[in-house]
Amino acid sequence: VQLQASGGGLVQPGGSLRLSCAASSSGFINGMAWYRQAPGKQRELVAVISSAGSTRYADSVKGRFTISRDNGKNTIYLQMDSLKPEDTAVYYCNARPRFRGHLGGYDDYEGPDYWGQGTQVTVSS
Repeated sequence: VQLQASGGGLVQPGGSLRLSCAASSSGFINGMAWYRQAPGKQRELVAVISSAGSTRYADSVKGRFTISRDNGKNTIYLQMDSLKPEDTAVYYCNARPRFRGHLGGYDDYEGPDYWGQGTQVTVSS
């Protein structure tokens, strides 16, 4: 599975950005997600979505970010609204084709795991 992320950039606080991640795969992909890593911090799970459309978000982005997917295109999106300076990070797309179970266990999953190249999001005035 190869993942290609796009859509990052510089935006002012309160602004919006939309990230996209296209997966090239001949097989079915169940779990897909966005992670982010800010300078000096560990990578954290931002949002995850199953093939059925179930979603789960980090508390820090609930109500501001929306993850969605187009299964026909094997693409996920992250609509980011009301952006804050603390959202500044490199955002990574992730795919776990064989993931099953509750989305709360996504971050602990140890099966096949694929990452995109990362896209920089900077929120600054």
